Amino acid sequence: MDFKLTEEQELFKETVRRFVENEVKPLAAHIDETDEFPEELWKKFAEMGFFGLRYPEEYGGSNCDVLTFCLFCEEIARGSLPVAFQVTMQAFQSTDFIAKYGDDEVKENYLVPAIKGTKHGAFSVTEPEAGSDLGSMKTTAVRDGDYFILNGSKTWCTGAPYADFFIIGAMTDKSKKFWGIDFFVVDRDTPGFQVGRHIPKYGMRGLKEAELSLDNVRVPAKMALAGTGVGGKYLQGILAEIRVVTGALALGIAEAAFEEALNYAKQRIAFGRPIGRFQSIAHKLAFLRTDLEAARLMVYWAAWILDQKGRESREAIMPAAMAKNAACEMAFRAVDIGWKIHGALGFSSEVPVNRFFRDAGGLYLGGGTTEINNDIIARELGLYG
Repeated sequence: MDFKLTEEQELFKETVRRFVENEVKPLAAHIDETDEFPEELWKKFAEMGFFGLRYPEEYGGSNCDVLTFCLFCEEIARGSLPVAFQVTMQAFQSTDFIAKYGDDEVKENYLVPAIKGTKHGAFSVTEPEAGSDLGSMKTTAVRDGDYFILNGSKTWCTGAPYADFFIIGAMTDKSKKFWGIDFFVVDRDTPGFQVGRHIPKYGMRGLKEAELSLDNVRVPAKMALAGTGVGGKYLQGILAEIRVVTGALALGIAEAAFEEALNYAKQRIAFGRPIGRFQSIAHKLAFLRTDLEAARLMVYWAAWILDQKGRESREAIMPAAMAKNAACEMAFRAVDIGWKIHGALGFSSEVPVNRFFRDAGGLYLGGGTTEINNDIIARELGLYG
């Protein structure tokens, strides 16, 4: 058993950390205040090759494994969780199915420019009545010769306001429920497709979500990634990886909250000494450090399982759900402890822990809520028959 990262992974992690310190952290508060993602920062991510980390070199990528991608997500989230979410959407969710199942033309038209950062992508499955219960999805895709006709609506689509293309989940066989979902590439300017209202949020500012409407949207059959009848299997696989990646994002914001709280505890003087010398504060930080390292081991182990067994394997299901829950619940505790150690100052938007507290809620939803993941774990334990 070896808990060491490879030399290449350590060097990569240090490269990303320097990028975050120089390019992301200085803009984090501004992004929160303006609710805008700077285009110049987007270009810098592209120039560093970060959008292609997971993909083959022939398309401009680096072909890294899941664990290395998690290291990247963790470091970006240390600087800004909403930035990390948006970058992850580009480098993972909106491009994954294209890379795996698109033909050469589809890859050339969407994957290559996405890696270059010249096209923005989005991934959409959530609907007003189908969030955790994706088997109740109402958006449909009906075959019509060499085309599919898509009808329905979506909500909470991350990156929708500025996306050029969308990966849309739609039912091709309602009788199969979850297993009847398949995925389609839809261009923003396709007739009948409309990006609706922007959904305002109190946290995760700079990351935009919107509603989508599909009214007889006609797409070529080749835009059905991997064809039809297999999307449910692939959805289960990508959800497993999304859970692990979300866990890595949680590690990043938790680390940031811990660092801010630790530094403040060493500097803030009360009753004649730094507050970190009081047991009530010291023990909070000791507990949080332990909590964080335990969650990190869980996330890295789950990423390793996905690398060894594949995300669609039975062996990946429970570790992914466990890692997501462990890391995200830990992150909620971390930001809570972080702002409390700051006292009244933690309630001010002038300090980062205030932003962390508002942003952390976004972790609860991505990849399934804690309750849904507990259901997955219980099912794998044989408790539901």
